[in-house]
Amino acid sequence: MSDDATPRARAPLSAEALGQLFLDARTHYDWETEPLGEDLLRQLFELLRMGPTSANCSPGRFLFCASAEARARLADCVLEGNRAKVLQAPVTVIIGMDLDFVDHLPRLFPHADAASWFRGNPALIRETALRNSTLQGAWLIMAARSLGLDTGPMSGFDKEKVDQAFWAGSRIETNFICSLGRGTGRNLHPRLPRFSFGEACSIA
Repeated sequence: MSDDATPRARAPLSAEALGQLFLDARTHYDWETEPLGEDLLRQLFELLRMGPTSANCSPGRFLFCASAEARARLADCVLEGNRAKVLQAPVTVIIGMDLDFVDHLPRLFPHADAASWFRGNPALIRETALRNSTLQGAWLIMAARSLGLDTGPMSGFDKEKVDQAFWAGSRIETNFICSLGRGTGRNLHPRLPRFSFGEACSIA
């Protein structure tokens, strides 16, 4: 990756690439059980960490449940309809938000005293952590798809149980979870409708 800040014209991605990232990609429910190696998970993180967050605050924390023991612990914290997905997928990642992200701002955003923006304002800290860890979770999904993986994001779980089982003793809380791997294509639901531009957008 070049450090040259000179703007460069970029060609749009190919139709095939856009399909892989957006148009053909689906939320998967049934998984091949082949493990995902640590090298691939590291490559995934190297991509997602480059996505923007406000003031580069990067509050997202990612716990990859890859072992059978970790997946079983997580499966005990999710709704019944999600248990099989967590147990079958080779990895389900817990996307957490670190409420102590402010402590890292002097390193991550060194050109301003960004930590002072948050001191004494726990509501702003929580709002910022939630917004930006959600954004990082979206970067994770797109990074996974770009690497040829399928994803299955979920919000059907007991947050307090997940926090206690995986983040106890820390200031990290769970945002959402997402299975990773290669989907079998079985049990896919018909694609649901989306809003049109005119329904969801306006130009001021």
